[in-house]
Amino acid sequence: MTTIYLFRHGQTTYNKKGIFTGWSDADLTEEGIAECIRIRKELDSVTPTKAYASDLKRSQKTLYLVLGDKKPQIFIDKRIKERSYGDLTGKNKEEIAKKYPKEYPLWHRSYNVRPPNGESIEDVENRVLEFINDILLKLDKNDIVFISAHGNSLRPIRRYFEKMSIEEMCSFEHVQGKVYKYVL
Repeated sequence: MTTIYLFRHGQTTYNKKGIFTGWSDADLTEEGIAECIRIRKELDSVTPTKAYASDLKRSQKTLYLVLGDKKPQIFIDKRIKERSYGDLTGKNKEEIAKKYPKEYPLWHRSYNVRPPNGESIEDVENRVLEFINDILLKLDKNDIVFISAHGNSLRPIRRYFEKMSIEEMCSFEHVQGKVYKYVL
């Protein structure tokens, strides 16, 4: 039986300020580090055989904080990085919502509308599904896997395992510090 534990990186400096982070390499806040420690405590009795993080430091730092002194095989995979927000990266979400009231909901949560020079959730889903399909082929029967991902890369992973609709996948915010468990 293979088990996957999925979690979002801890709070970042950009998350705290309500800024579109995207591919920026924002660091974890003190609260973000505390969230990682809470995940580590929750998963204390679990010994992973493989662990994945994106190529962004907030995902990697979260993974290493969650692992503590556990030493699984670790893989860095850019396919599970956050959505690129293009021209919105580094900008305040509330200010963008006020300046572009019609476009903002589409840029922020629609499935196939890209923010200017950025990615849609559909674009993210395409690269994340490639990642999922690759790792599922490489998993051994009794692997225990940790995946440290991002708010928008979690969406298609959860959709895949939980059989969500597109609307469901696009509708919610991911809580930092929450662990999702999938038994295959």
